[in-house]
Amino acid sequence: MRTVHVDLGAKSYDIEIERGILGRLGETIKMLLPKAEKAAVITDSHVGPLYAAVLQQTLENAGFAVTVLTFTAGEESKNLTTLGTLYDGLAEAGLTRSDMVIALGGGVTGDMGGLAAATFLRGIAFVQIPTSLLATVDSSVGGKVAIDLSSGKNLVGAFYQPKAVFIDPDLLQTLPVRYLHDGLAEVIKYGCIRDKGLFEKLEKLEDDTDLLVHADEIIEICCTIKARIVERDEFDTGERMLLNFGHTLGHAVEKTFHFDTYSHGEGVGIGMVLLTRRSEALGLTEPGTADKIECLLRKFNLPSTVQMGQEDFLKATALDKKKRGSQLTLILLKTIGESFLQKVKFSDLPAFLPEE
Repeated sequence: MRTVHVDLGAKSYDIEIERGILGRLGETIKMLLPKAEKAAVITDSHVGPLYAAVLQQTLENAGFAVTVLTFTAGEESKNLTTLGTLYDGLAEAGLTRSDMVIALGGGVTGDMGGLAAATFLRGIAFVQIPTSLLATVDSSVGGKVAIDLSSGKNLVGAFYQPKAVFIDPDLLQTLPVRYLHDGLAEVIKYGCIRDKGLFEKLEKLEDDTDLLVHADEIIEICCTIKARIVERDEFDTGERMLLNFGHTLGHAVEKTFHFDTYSHGEGVGIGMVLLTRRSEALGLTEPGTADKIECLLRKFNLPSTVQMGQEDFLKATALDKKKRGSQLTLILLKTIGESFLQKVKFSDLPAFLPEE
């Protein structure tokens, strides 16, 4: 087992990474939350049929009364309507403040399950069991939980830390190839902002099989980077913003195409390349950096460009969460492995956007 500790005082927790751990979690969770009697497993229509029964069985063997709440898979379900349905399910299951929510799935499931736990009965215990590469290396760690509004992504949410994160890399075997690559875009992001060695390790991967063989190590590296950043900036007011490299433009791409054309990771990949090309042109980034990112993205069939104009990007970024008043914080690279925050007046943002 690989363990990454997230040190947040009374809110500290462990990320445990081990192949085959899913079927053995009942007793582990019982020791973690000994007062809990009921567990609500929140999952989606893709992951539930694959893994919910295994989790339910190990939880019931440990003495929990288990309710499985399943919503339709996809970003389009990450909304107030679905959240309301989950609240109703938690109430019908009779959960009390000593019980728990377990999010079993990818980033959408973790975000919605976490927000439901953060707000139902003003907060109940929450455990993350991510099943996608994106969720294992990024969204399951750090306590950001949210839903989307029609006006933008993740605009309603909270900071709510889980009691634990349990990662079983074997679950990645059933990921569709597109979504394995989707998560890899976030892994590439970690290499870009903080770890040149990780970036070079990814460049040496031969194929998807090689990626899955090294998944344990890659996940541990990414979780460790994120844990250390979150420890220093839990509420995303400074250093933690670095984790959003590529996201400002990436979210704009997702939103412009109504969340049904580009996945989150695909949008982030596009955002990393487009922004880095502009920061190179402005003399802020080492020349050739964008080409290196684009080459790695293309190696795993990830897009690096999109048909959007500056006005599309400006409209879509108007409600970006990193905007403070008339300023927006962009995350830029000096070179691979070294990043920094750049405050930009919204009126000056076009200089950092792709040219028409």
